[in-house]
Amino acid sequence: MRSLVVFSWNYLFNHKVNPLRHIQDIPTRHMILQILGWMWAASFAIAIGSYTFLAISLVGHIVLIAAAAITVATYTVAEKKPLVFARASGRRADGEHE
Repeated sequence: MRSLVVFSWNYLFNHKVNPLRHIQDIPTRHMILQILGWMWAASFAIAIGSYTFLAISLVGHIVLIAAAAITVATYTVAEKKPLVFARASGRRADGEHE
């Protein structure tokens, strides 16, 4: 296991072992390795940020979808059975007598 970790580390970060060794200019090799490092750091930061705020985003979307569904249901009931709202309020609809 230790040799696997050492090999993986050297393959990724040792410019004398990884495929960047084929670039003859050492400063260019170092710059490319730095750019790759920054790219991976930014990628992980964005990914972790997305995972962190995913739950909040999901809850927000569920609330908006639920509000839309309740609105559609209310409009549908108001159109098809408007007396439901009159009975619920304790008031009588026009023309309704005891």
